[in-house]
Amino acid sequence: MDYLYGILLIASPWLFDFAAGGAETWVPVVIGAIVLLQTIFTDFEMGLVRKIPMQSHLMMDFGIGVILALSPWLFGFADLIYTPHLIFGVFSILASLTTHRTPSRAYKTHVAHEDPLK
Repeated sequence: MDYLYGILLIASPWLFDFAAGGAETWVPVVIGAIVLLQTIFTDFEMGLVRKIPMQSHLMMDFGIGVILALSPWLFGFADLIYTPHLIFGVFSILASLTTHRTPSRAYKTHVAHEDPLK
């Protein structure tokens, strides 16, 4: 879900027609890129590099959500657009609070059987 969320954040200014070229555009694009990078580096089923513990990933998701939800007021574009930023931010906060903090049993079994010299 994080990969889809990151891509949707990056595309959201154009999908929801608020790409005016300022902070309203670039905040979700930058945060979407951060979400994708974080997901690639997280130690869970969908991670590719697996260096960031899931607990850290979820704490970052929470912080990202707070920043994203408040960004229209922090960066002064709330009079132009605020709904997508607020919705995406609240989604990230809620996802961080409801996601399992430990990997699935299948993932643990897979990792335990990996070659330690890799």
